[in-house]
Amino acid sequence: MITLQGLTLALLAAPEGVEQRDLAVCRQAVLEAGGVPRLLATAAGRVQAYRQLERADTFGVDAVVGESDPADYAALVLPGGVAGVDALRLDPGAVDFVRACCAAGKPVAAIGHAPWLLIEADAVRGRSLTSWPSLRTDLVNAGADWVDEQVRLCEAGPGPLITSRKPADLVLFTDELVTVCAKLRTGIGPWSR
Repeated sequence: MITLQGLTLALLAAPEGVEQRDLAVCRQAVLEAGGVPRLLATAAGRVQAYRQLERADTFGVDAVVGESDPADYAALVLPGGVAGVDALRLDPGAVDFVRACCAAGKPVAAIGHAPWLLIEADAVRGRSLTSWPSLRTDLVNAGADWVDEQVRLCEAGPGPLITSRKPADLVLFTDELVTVCAKLRTGIGPWSR
């Protein structure tokens, strides 16, 4: 049985604009695998999620990203949502956190528009990934090899990047996330500790 027992994963979202299904399904997958999901945001309080353009649920923030240490987390999950990701890529604390996680070789999982944040953190050059289709040119211009696949695992860097296109890909995305993170516990993989 695959387990994330003993692992804490950061999920990063802006105070408003995260895609409801991305956040909720990723959080639930981590919980069901025995891991601890912690929601980081650029401000304390609650995160307002959306189902495309309609307000959905709110989620309690566990910590402010600018006050958080990447070393406290085994991996980073970046849910999508156009407005939320766009706000995050303008926040120096969020970008620094993503950059530090990538540089430290932690698994980073990004879905939908979330690879915009990876571009801002200069973490896609020479990597193969997927995204919401409208990000293709942005990713290619940033030095990535863009593919149109439900989920893409790229291990050609300091740590694995797991990417997916949209909420319809969430089952495969979370399966890959859990599988990759479980390897941290067993020491399998060139990036595991």
